[in-house]
Amino acid sequence: MSIAEKYRPQFSYEDYCLWEGRWELIDGMPYAMSPSPAREHQMINGNLYSIFDTHLKKHCSKCRTYMPLDWKINSKTVVQPDLMVVCKDFTTIHLEFTPALTIEILSTSTAYKDRHEKFELYEMEGVKYYLIVDPKFKKIEIYQLIDKKYQPVAVTPDSFEFSFDNDCDGPININFTGAWD
Repeated sequence: MSIAEKYRPQFSYEDYCLWEGRWELIDGMPYAMSPSPAREHQMINGNLYSIFDTHLKKHCSKCRTYMPLDWKINSKTVVQPDLMVVCKDFTTIHLEFTPALTIEILSTSTAYKDRHEKFELYEMEGVKYYLIVDPKFKKIEIYQLIDKKYQPVAVTPDSFEFSFDNDCDGPININFTGAWD
């Protein structure tokens, strides 16, 4: 155990439920989700939601798209990806199992966490696809879980074929051309 782990306070899901505002909790460490996402961030997130939602409704009866929704991984980790594709039904107010895809849109305040902590967390939790969206460079990095490790499979593609396997009519080709509009 490192000195930081030994002395830093540890928080739980029960603590998280009492906090006001938007927070994430990663391995007992709280992260304030403020300021709120900028206009461009929200526009891109809305566009990506629409793109995924439209394609999934046509080709996959089980998979749905969700915008910031708590994903409770365990009693010390709750995250809110910018976007998730979930391919199982659930009735809880938050997600309690691994989504098929997560998307994080980078900002100055979240880029390091999204590229490192969340990258490792999503990889460890078995999220099949992780997309990192960089609004500054209009770049989408697509990582796929292969042999339990994320491998880069595309950077800023016009379209990409995702395979979700849950009552989908084969792979789903997602066209990203409207993501930046």
